[in-house]
Amino acid sequence: MIALLLALGSSLAYGCADFLGGLGARKAHVLRTVMVAAPASLAVELLLWPFLGASFDAGALGWGAASGVASAAAFALLYRTLAIGPMNVLSPVTALVSAALPVGVGLLQGEHLAAAGLAGLPLALVAVVLVSAGHGAGAARPSGTALLLAFGAGAAIALQLVFLHQAPSGSGVAPLIIGRAVSSAVTLAAAGLLHRRLGSQRPAYVLSAAAGVLDSVANLLFLLAARSGDLTVVAVVTALYPAGTVLLARGVLAERIHRGQLVGLGTAAVAVGLLALT
Repeated sequence: MIALLLALGSSLAYGCADFLGGLGARKAHVLRTVMVAAPASLAVELLLWPFLGASFDAGALGWGAASGVASAAAFALLYRTLAIGPMNVLSPVTALVSAALPVGVGLLQGEHLAAAGLAGLPLALVAVVLVSAGHGAGAARPSGTALLLAFGAGAAIALQLVFLHQAPSGSGVAPLIIGRAVSSAVTLAAAGLLHRRLGSQRPAYVLSAAAGVLDSVANLLFLLAARSGDLTVVAVVTALYPAGTVLLARGVLAERIHRGQLVGLGTAAVAVGLLALT
């Protein structure tokens, strides 16, 4: 139950972070947004170090660095995807992709589910698909480029989560600190190489920093959830984060919520209830 609550908190934080990051990327080049978001995330994790501890052994360094590279790719691909829009279609697509790989890894590592979990897990995946159903009448359709970016973002997110899960359980927040330091360095290097293409627009500092802070909180909650529960369950519950993005996009941007998405939100609630019984 603790792992499930942590995963739900991670899902909520990811959904809010994605919405704010997507808005920020509409105001300036995506790399300018990430240049603010990634260091803001690192600052949060450094502040948590004295309270949660950190052990910088070889496993934490290696898996943390790998998660950082994946995180940098996820930041750039996801925020660019959401900037193109529509958010209420593309965000769930990334979630579906990001859920499939960790579930496969967890099952290959020998994780087993009780009867309620066996019913709740596929139901949760169905919920992610339903929340993706933004193709009703009057709903905006994503371009092929946007869909490719969404699939790439989902794969990068999945790799980041898997790498964090592989880090030693006694390493505290070390994998997060190393990962965010690496992602910040990768982002700054990319920005330096592409500085002539970044344009003259200033990033939305508040939006970008808030997205980074929320992403850091989401990563921490996911790490704690994965350490106290099964990756198969934690990853799928975390992948329900588009619910937050979709609802914020509806309330702030007036993006349409299709009937299938509403059914998906209800299905997600049932799935989480079943997983809570596992």
